[in-house]
Amino acid sequence: MNTESSVADSQASLKRRRGLIVSLSLNVVLFLLVCGLGLYAFLLNVDLGDVKRRFSKEVETRQLTERYLIETRNQLNQSLRENEQLKAQLAFKDSDFQAAVSAKPALPLVVSFRSSLMGKGLVAVIENTSDRYLTVVLSARNPTLSTANRFKLDLKPRSSLDFGHLEGWQFASGDEVGVYNDEFGPLKITVP
Repeated sequence: MNTESSVADSQASLKRRRGLIVSLSLNVVLFLLVCGLGLYAFLLNVDLGDVKRRFSKEVETRQLTERYLIETRNQLNQSLRENEQLKAQLAFKDSDFQAAVSAKPALPLVVSFRSSLMGKGLVAVIENTSDRYLTVVLSARNPTLSTANRFKLDLKPRSSLDFGHLEGWQFASGDEVGVYNDEFGPLKITVP
């Protein structure tokens, strides 16, 4: 009986050891699962933090962009208002200028054109019909060649002056000529 009892004890001891090994194995597996889940939760938390930071930066960038757009829109509206005010002022100034110019007497000059004796284009013959010395500005523009120039001329009373290529401008048909003096209205001519 002793042998039966020792066999039974060894079998019971073996069952306890197996149970203990199974229990320890299950505890190790559960511990590893808990550690794995903890690590997974930690990584998810890190990823979630990155996503939150990126989202926060995107929200901040969007707010900055919206503020910039609002400021730009306000500046554009202000510029448009200033533009309209300047247009109104220019229209007013242009009407004042036209009124002032029309109030001035006509420039006492007669301008005619003749062929150059040297054979280079035309020469303007500017005749002062008044009894006083006149200083005028002659503006010549060739619309075909897109060239222009201004010349200061001193005219004696009751005299004429020839002005052509030797004096600085070779006139051609279609040139636009303007003669200006502050005391008189402008004289504008197109070369025939």
